[in-house]
Amino acid sequence: MSYLMKGATCWSPVNQMHRVTGTLFKSHILKNILGLNEQQFKISRTLSQLSSEKATSYSYVIVGAGSAGCVLANRLTEDPLSTVLLLEAGPKDTLLGSKRLMWKIHMPAALTYNLCDDKYNWYYHTTSQKHMDNRIMYWPRGRVWGGSSSLNAMVYIRGHAEDYNRWSREGAIGWDYEHCLPYFKKAQTHELGPDQYRGGNGPLYVSRGKTNHPLHHAFLEATQQAGYPFTDDMNGYQQEGFGWMDMTIHQGKSWSTASAYLHPALSRPNLSVAEKTLVTKILFQGTKSIGVEYMKNGQRQKAFASKEVILSGGAINSPQLLMLSGIGNADDLKKLGIPVVCHLPGVGQNLQDHLEVYVQQKCTKPITLYNAQKPVNMLKIGLEWLWKFTGEGATAHLESGGFIRSEPGVPHPDVQFHFLPSQVIDHGRVASTMEAYQVHVGPMRSTSVGWLKLKSTDPNDHPIIEPNYMSTERDIWEFRQCVKLTREIFAQKAFEKFRGPEIQPGNHVQSDKEIDAFIRQKADSAYHPSCTCKMGQLSDSTAVVDPQTRVIGVENLRVVDASIMPSVVTGNLNAPTIMIAEKAADIIKGLPSLQEKNVPVYKPKTLETQR
Repeated sequence: MSYLMKGATCWSPVNQMHRVTGTLFKSHILKNILGLNEQQFKISRTLSQLSSEKATSYSYVIVGAGSAGCVLANRLTEDPLSTVLLLEAGPKDTLLGSKRLMWKIHMPAALTYNLCDDKYNWYYHTTSQKHMDNRIMYWPRGRVWGGSSSLNAMVYIRGHAEDYNRWSREGAIGWDYEHCLPYFKKAQTHELGPDQYRGGNGPLYVSRGKTNHPLHHAFLEATQQAGYPFTDDMNGYQQEGFGWMDMTIHQGKSWSTASAYLHPALSRPNLSVAEKTLVTKILFQGTKSIGVEYMKNGQRQKAFASKEVILSGGAINSPQLLMLSGIGNADDLKKLGIPVVCHLPGVGQNLQDHLEVYVQQKCTKPITLYNAQKPVNMLKIGLEWLWKFTGEGATAHLESGGFIRSEPGVPHPDVQFHFLPSQVIDHGRVASTMEAYQVHVGPMRSTSVGWLKLKSTDPNDHPIIEPNYMSTERDIWEFRQCVKLTREIFAQKAFEKFRGPEIQPGNHVQSDKEIDAFIRQKADSAYHPSCTCKMGQLSDSTAVVDPQTRVIGVENLRVVDASIMPSVVTGNLNAPTIMIAEKAADIIKGLPSLQEKNVPVYKPKTLETQR
């Protein structure tokens, strides 16, 4: 663990090149044998190019094989008459068809390996954050089949029902809870079986932790001693409280959208997939999207879409590609010399993320994951996982957590906790140094909002990412609360037999001023960038897509990923992104939305108290 440690029908550029060279070669023969004049040869060559373009035409071209793109590729090819080309900048998530050989992606406990290098990771960085001691923040994002669902901590959290009702009020009509819940269920097979909230026959397998670790039990007991409720399903009736986390882990393997949706669809003749393919531009005829231009093996190529181009690159890549293609703030595009296709000032704006901080406590008993991180033990854990997909390698160890309200008057939870029986330093890029446990804690609905813009016209250049973290007094106050409320939980009787000195922030950090300084120095991204192509009404000048996910002001172009969220949800983003793609697939197919009315949702008995 790092905190411990086919038969695809792929579209082949080689075949395509062969087809193109073949047609040009035939033209050359015709010219010589039949003595065609130069004008006739030009006509022949044009026809050859047209036929080669037709050969690279699909019903849909999807950009990005991540959490949303894999879902769309599967659902849209359920119709045998629809052809789909799925383009991914990163590699496959298997080696020689084997998941074992790509254990860094498929072993749940190995998750931080991929945060430490750029092999399957865009490895983004923000600008210097002026409200956080000018720190440059690290933003890993998946660049591999499965996208960030192949790199994430496998926590399955849907968010609160009120997040989706808020979306509807913000202009995303038809995306309220009763229209979103059925798509969460459609995607899911929960190991505890279906009920009013859980799905029972979807491709996304969701499970609970199996380690039964004493520190997870101590944490849940401590939260109840502190006066918080236990919830048996934070994705069901009651998000508020603490309980066992749902995880996208199946039979000991990380269950990404590539595993759930893409691999089962690869044998379909109407699906083509190309990896290591960087899309550089959307092609337009006027304001009608007709295809994409991309780089593959150093060659610039084109693929055409008879129906639609769908961007599923995520909250950074999707707005970046729109801007590179001439859709965005016209003034910014003109400064870079990019011809404007459509002035949409909201592209790249409204950037939202979750920040979190680790509160760490030394453990007096040798029961944390510290020993498991010693080389000989890592080898044993790795071998057991490679052999049977079991043992300490078969979990991400984030098995308990919860949601609470930061103060009286807050209508639904706005603080999230993940508990880990280990110590994480610098995103897992630095090895743990002692027996310790920690909680990841952070506010869910920060009032700080940022933006991203193009650095240049080079698609290989990362955009300028400005999250504008901690820029409001409210955010500073909420983080202060996070530290105080966590310390209160860690001080409960349930931790007495395990509790050593506080490592972080440390007992010397007590005053509000000291806590604020600690947050500025140590808070980091929870890896939930979103909302940069927000969904809204045509009357909203900051909206980028309409509630049907169509890009406003152009034709045959959609964005389907976390970037279209009007506002960030209360929790992790993988499950909501999969839901968005499931719902969008029905919209694209022209099907009426699924709906479940009057599903009960927990409300606190009173808002006069914080718990």
